[in-house]
Amino acid sequence: MTTSPSLAAKQRPEFLVALGLAAGPVVALGFTRFAYALLLPAMREKLHWSYAAAGGMNTANALGYIIGAATAAWWSRRFGARAAFVWGIAISALTLLASGATGNFAGLAVLRFIGGLSTAVTFVVGSALASRVRSGGHQARSATLVAMYMAGVGIGVVLSGVVVPTALTAWGVAGWQAGWLLMGLLALLAIGPAAWAARQISEQAAGGTAHGGSGTLRPMTPIFVWYVLFGAGYVSYMTFVIALLHSQGMKVWGTATFFIVLGVVSAAATLLVWGRVVGRLRGGAAPALVSAVVLIGVLPVLLWHGMGAAIASAIIFGGSFMAGPTAVTVLARRMLPAHAWTSGIALLTVAFSVGQAVGPLVSGLLSDSSGGIAKGLWLSVALLAVSSAVALIQREQTVERRHQEAPVATPSAPSAAER
Repeated sequence: MTTSPSLAAKQRPEFLVALGLAAGPVVALGFTRFAYALLLPAMREKLHWSYAAAGGMNTANALGYIIGAATAAWWSRRFGARAAFVWGIAISALTLLASGATGNFAGLAVLRFIGGLSTAVTFVVGSALASRVRSGGHQARSATLVAMYMAGVGIGVVLSGVVVPTALTAWGVAGWQAGWLLMGLLALLAIGPAAWAARQISEQAAGGTAHGGSGTLRPMTPIFVWYVLFGAGYVSYMTFVIALLHSQGMKVWGTATFFIVLGVVSAAATLLVWGRVVGRLRGGAAPALVSAVVLIGVLPVLLWHGMGAAIASAIIFGGSFMAGPTAVTVLARRMLPAHAWTSGIALLTVAFSVGQAVGPLVSGLLSDSSGGIAKGLWLSVALLAVSSAVALIQREQTVERRHQEAPVATPSAPSAAER
């Protein structure tokens, strides 16, 4: 069956808008959050940090992320979703630039905190915008558009995987400052496409920010618990895996290859595989599957040494970790009324952030003990295993009022078959 020219023309802007919005997670997670893992070995050596101090730096970022996620709906209501999204990217870019200008621990912690807050607002509001690129209509295609947005994380990981090692190769351990500065400049360039994409979504469609109420969110309690555990498990790995590979004797461009492969696979799998899988699975099945695959991805670097194990871990972990936020965003879209999407995603992201705040700190403390970094990363395995079991408790419940609400961005309501 062929697609009519008019329908094809309508679909193309949807994908372009989702791709433009993906500039948000490129900066918010690819640069501000995950690139820290690449910079960590050089920063520890140059600034004489313990692993607990290094984990504490990520905890400062996660605390800012919690506050940003908790207040994202307020920022969206106060300034408009489109402005909150774009200004979040701009502030993140400035914190990246400022991070390259100081070696003071307290100063860096404050910048990591501010960066966490701004990136959370960007990511939460951007997730809601991506959910509304196609509001109503075929669930599988809506999930694919959300997956396109999430694929920006992998793109950011790839870019940082090139930029940071280049800086470290040119300037040695002192190159960590240049790494932050270069990512800040790239983040400034990302503002343009993000602003264009945000303008393609009407403020009315973008601004579904009313709070859903505890009664609306209560049926999603298991997925809230899952998101805390998943956040703690996956981010402990992302924070310390480069340090683990470095301790195993891997050089700068070896760890860079690992990081680039992880980012490429993440972008490709999030877009080509997980969007479709999440669009078809119901209830907690998709989050449970994500946790199980991410857990498997952690194991190779813990059980074996060498580039082969690192690449296997990069492919399996990288191909699945961003499917978690994709699954949560799609599930929130299904289970919550449209007016509660932004606040629901925000509260879910708060749960995610709590896990991300606690995980690296505990993992860092374990890594400072006699078992070394590997001991800290086994925490990821345990948390991911428990999270997978918890996700299976989640049941998908239809919100009756969804059938009474007209879709925001399409001229006619979807049929039951389309849902």
